[in-house]
Order: sequence, then C-alpha cells, then structure tokens
Amino acid sequence: MNITRLNHAVLWVRDADAAADFYHRVFGFEELERPAGMRAAFMRSPIGGNHHDLGLFEVGAAAPRPPRGSVGLYHLAWEVGSIEDLAVAAKALSEAGAMTGASDHGVSKSLYGRDPDGNEFEIMWQLPHEAWGQYADSGVVLPLDLEAELARWGTRGAVQ
Repeated sequence: MNITRLNHAVLWVRDADAAADFYHRVFGFEELERPAGMRAAFMRSPIGGNHHDLGLFEVGAAAPRPPRGSVGLYHLAWEVGSIEDLAVAAKALSEAGAMTGASDHGVSKSLYGRDPDGNEFEIMWQLPHEAWGQYADSGVVLPLDLEAELARWGTRGAVQ
C-alpha cells in the first residue's frame, strides 16, 4: 500500500444539521447537496481541492457519547497552511467555545477542540521540513506560545 494522506473522515453525530452548522461556522467548510433519504451531510474545505473532507451521519439525539479513553478514534487532525491560519482557528474555536487545548510538537503547532457531539479534533500547522531540526525523529508535547510562533514564523511560514 502507498497511502499518501487521509482523504476524508466520517463521524456519527446526534444531529446532522447542528454538526454541519458547527463545521461550517467554525471551520468554514461548505456543505454539498444532502443525499436523498438520509440524515447525513458531506462537507468540504473550499480551498482543499477534495470532493469532501467530512461526512456527518445522524444517529439521533439519544445516542450516547463513547467514554473518554475507550478504544476507538481519539481525534482527527486538520492541517492549515500558515501560522496565521492557526491564529484565526484559535479565535474561531475560542468564540465557539470549542477550544480544549494547545500544544507545540516541535515540528507542528496544534490546537485541540471538540465538536457539539464531543468528537475531538486537532487543527495544526506543520513547520517546513527543513526547520524540524532536533524534533525530526521524536514526538514531543510542549506548551504552545502562539504569539511567539506568530512573531517567529509570520508571513506565511517564512522564518523571520
């Protein structure tokens, strides 16, 4: 197998309308025409070039959330193109009450959040490969200082 990237994710949600509204308002995703006879929505990034990036399948208001720490998907990571885009995402997540954390992973800068159904996600910006340095072959979780990263990487990812 020669997997190149994650093409799309599909989530079970309690209410497809509410979930689609969240991903539209917070992520800027566009909704495709709904499939006939289904309580589902397909969403895509207007700049990603993919047919759809996210499928939302309704299971009803009474559906329980999976317990945190149980076997299953932990989160999805959505990549943005610049550190400025990450700052915009931080504002949008905060305004939506969806932000749950932020981390510096050495090779990437990440924000974490939850959608209305509790599905966790990451929004991340990856440094240019040549800037990975000491973190190229390690996994780290450090505090994120977004203001310092904006000052360092500003103007679409060029080192200042």
